[in-house]
Parts: sequence; structure tokens; C-alpha cells
Amino acid sequence: MKRIVFTLLLFMVCIVSNAQRLSVGGYGEAVFSRNYFSDHVSRYSQPEEHKNDPSHGRFDIPHAVIYLGYDFGKGWSFGTEIEFEHGGNGIAYEKEDEEGGEWEQETEKGGEVELEQFWIQKSFGKWANIRAGHIVVPVGLNNAHHEPLSFFTVYRPEGESTIMPSTWHQTGVSFWGRYKDFRYEAQLLAGLNADQFTNTGWVNKGHKSPLEFDVANKYAVSLRIDNYSIPGLRIGLSGYYGHAIGNSYPRNANGVDEEYKGEVAIGSIDFTYKAHNWIVRGQADYGYLGDAEQLKYVYNRLNSKSPYKHSAFVSKNAYAVGIEAGYDIFSQIPQMREDDQQLYVFGRYEQYNPYASQTKGVDYGYTEVKRLAVGVNYHPVPQIVIKAEYSKRLLKSIYNDEPSINIGVAYEGFFL
Repeated sequence: MKRIVFTLLLFMVCIVSNAQRLSVGGYGEAVFSRNYFSDHVSRYSQPEEHKNDPSHGRFDIPHAVIYLGYDFGKGWSFGTEIEFEHGGNGIAYEKEDEEGGEWEQETEKGGEVELEQFWIQKSFGKWANIRAGHIVVPVGLNNAHHEPLSFFTVYRPEGESTIMPSTWHQTGVSFWGRYKDFRYEAQLLAGLNADQFTNTGWVNKGHKSPLEFDVANKYAVSLRIDNYSIPGLRIGLSGYYGHAIGNSYPRNANGVDEEYKGEVAIGSIDFTYKAHNWIVRGQADYGYLGDAEQLKYVYNRLNSKSPYKHSAFVSKNAYAVGIEAGYDIFSQIPQMREDDQQLYVFGRYEQYNPYASQTKGVDYGYTEVKRLAVGVNYHPVPQIVIKAEYSKRLLKSIYNDEPSINIGVAYEGFFL
């Protein structure tokens, strides 16, 4: 940790004479939550036993991010994003609900911080840029716009964060640009790792590796295009396709790992409207996983000593839809408007299911969720927001609903 901080400081000192080319920024969030439902491991298998369990609370630092960028000239530039998640620990103990409440030590990536972006870029013009390195995969609204001022809820919107990686970042090559009212991006990446897929999260951990490197036995592509033709409105389409079975280490030359592909296909449409003191955002995502019924039997999932998931079936399909709308009531108060303060009153509805289709007749009914949230976002200055919300997960009738109160403060901006 000390070496990382020293390196960052040294980097900044070395180029201070060219400060005009240096960009420094970031964002961060601090959160308090009170959950008025049980956190017991059997709350879904024995819901009646936990109907009146006490509430539980937590403080959290979901994300603390440092941006560093530098323009070398002649179209060459560098960018990096270093992220501290939940305090920055790379190794933590977790209680695995899907394995009977067994305690496990989970390695998120190794080390104390996560490198979310690290790339070198050559720009030929606004219409053509090539970026190589560790990059964000902009599939879905969450991944393309994941900063805390890009959503009203205290935590990132739950549906997309459940079924897909968030923020989704992998090493690869990207071609992107903007022409007239269109922005476009195409990426070549390593495939996801099917050993990391779960019944409650579908592919959302598939980009992570417990190793010192990301396995690239299989490959994938992602595409995104955004249109800005209508003032105040952005509409985006994005998609992903790749193979996931056998994209692991060691690679098993026989059996399920070699016989099946595990195609992952995701399609998404999203929009953001910002005008007339309103902000409205929405998205719809649908995912398909080929050979889903075979995943439980791949080599690394059968080995109890491997760091991968060992139980539970994975769904062939997953989906997430959501919409939120907020109105700035301070826009109607001249003094607040002139002082550049904003107070959005918002509502959000989303529905998602990472286990939308039963595999071999096995049902996990608690994965189907509808979520309502209402709250406020107060901006004392444009770069800072104070958030408060009441939310409620609505589950199937045999389970207990899950209400909560969340309060958070966040910032986002560039210092240089």
C-alpha cells in the first residue's frame, strides 16, 4: 500500500512541470444503511422462522476512486483509475448463503486496491481513437455511467449490478469515437470465466480472477452506440458476446470444459433524459447463457480446493429492467437556483432475476425481485451530493419483503 501511494506521488512530481497535460480527479461514496429484514443464512429456505428478526445496520465505503491521466502529445495519452472498494481489502471472509452458510475466505483480485482502468490511447481525431489496456466494458447503463452523480439511489442500481459485473472492467483493445450525433465503441476482450457464475448473480463475477493474471483461452466482443440527436436525450444500445466454459486455469483438455462453449450473449438498451428540471433514466437488459445445465460439472467447480463456486445451478437467462425519475424542486426557488443548489425528489422502480429460467427443474424463487425506492438528492455544490432513500425489495409471497433506509454522501470531479 505504501509503495502504491509513493509511486503515485512520484509520478505526479515528475510531471509537475507539464501540469497542463496532467489530469487528476476521482469520486467517492460513504454510506449508512439500516436493513429491516433478517440477515440469517436461512432467511429464504425458512422464511417463516425469520419473519420478525431484528434489523441490522452497516457503514460502508462502496467506492473511493482516483483518476490520473496524462497527455503525451501527438495524439498519445494515458489514463488510469485506481479504486478502493469497501475499504480497499483484497481478501475478506464471506458467509456463503448458497453453500449452507459456510464461511469462506474470498480473494477479490489480490492486493489491497483494484486497478479499474489502465490504458494507452492513440487519437487520430474525434471520430477514431484506439485504446489498449485495462478498460471499462460499457454494456448497460451502470457500466457506461457508473459515477455516483449518474444515479439517484445511494448504491448503484441493483438490477444491473446483480446480473452483470459492475463496474465491468477487463484488459483488451477498444476502438471508439464520435461522429455528429453518434458515439460508438467496439472492444475485443478475454472471455468471462464460467467457473465464477452463480445462481444469485448470473455472470456478475465472471470477469474476476483469483490468479495473478486473467485467463484468455476464449475471447469476446462488446459493442456500444449512443445517439444524442434530441436535445437533452441520450439513447444507447450495447451488447456482448463471448464463450465462457473452458476459460479457466488449468484448462481441462477433456470432459465438459472442452466439449461445451458456454456462450454468453447480453443485449441492453438505456437512456438518459435531462431537461426542464427533470432527470429520467432507464434501462432494459436481457442475457442468454448457453450450456447452462453443464456448468455445475466443469472441472474447477468439482474440485473442492479450487477458489471457484462449487454448488448451485446457473440460469440460461437473466434480465433486469429499471427506471428512475427526479425533479429539482429548488429550480422553483430563485435564491437556490442562483446559488446553484439542487434538490431532486426521485422515485425508482426495477425488476430483475439472475435465475430467470430453471435449470434441470431446480428453482430458486427468491432471486426474482421487484424493488421500489423513493428519496432525495441534495447538491450543495454541483460536485457533491447527499442522498437519502427508503427502498423495499418485493419478493414472492412465500418470502419476506426487504425494506431498508440508506443515507449517503458522494463527490465526483476533477482537481486538475
